[in-house]
Amino acid sequence: MSYETVKWERDGGVGRIVLDRPETLNAWNTQFGEDLRAAVADAAADDAVRAVLLTGNGRAFSSGADIKAGFDESADDGLPDIRGRLHGLFHPSLVGVRTMEKPVVVAVNGPAAGIGASLALAGDLVLAAESAFFQLAFVNIGLMPDGGSTLFVPARIGKARAFEMALLGERVPSDRALEWGLVNAVHPDAELAAAAEDLVARLAAGPTRAYAAAKRALNASIYPNLAPQLDLEADLQHQLARTKDFVEGGVAFIEKRQPRFQGA
Repeated sequence: MSYETVKWERDGGVGRIVLDRPETLNAWNTQFGEDLRAAVADAAADDAVRAVLLTGNGRAFSSGADIKAGFDESADDGLPDIRGRLHGLFHPSLVGVRTMEKPVVVAVNGPAAGIGASLALAGDLVLAAESAFFQLAFVNIGLMPDGGSTLFVPARIGKARAFEMALLGERVPSDRALEWGLVNAVHPDAELAAAAEDLVARLAAGPTRAYAAAKRALNASIYPNLAPQLDLEADLQHQLARTKDFVEGGVAFIEKRQPRFQGA
């Protein structure tokens, strides 16, 4: 089954979710968020699916939120309803991937930025193409990392590198991502898809109840505070969306220039 912006299919015991807005580098707008949420729910609910592959179509995995699409207005003050968008549109997919009782392999075929990086790192095993990079680009538009990345990133690479990614907002190329432990493996671009298919097929043929139990136990050990962390991120991001720096960051992004932040 294909949704408007996401492809979903099952082949034997393997479920495949393909992000499919290649003209926007798979940026998240409302339709994309709704389609992805439905595809993740389908994968979790289908008893015939034993393992899931998540990847992107085109040149990118996901470039993050579609800033040019704008935001819904908050009923409280008419400003961007970041809290509502995170809870209603983004978090269900991220939590669905993280809590799905079957292994999720993510094949990062290109840039994974902003909440696109959060989605990639929500997976269980993450493979990357040599040309791929990861970027917590939020700070570049006056925001903070969200989508669970303030939990997923330090859990993978530790405090020093998590702060580096969050505060500097720089690209982390695939070779450095592997060195840091952000990903499990890096493959030449032309070989990534085959490597990901081999891995997900191996998992689909494995002891699925053991995988589910291991994932549940590891989630309890590593991510016991996922829900409150998502709430905290949403509250802080909502506040930042009311700053002059966010307005400047968004305008500078659209105008393709360096922002002039004031700390206000």
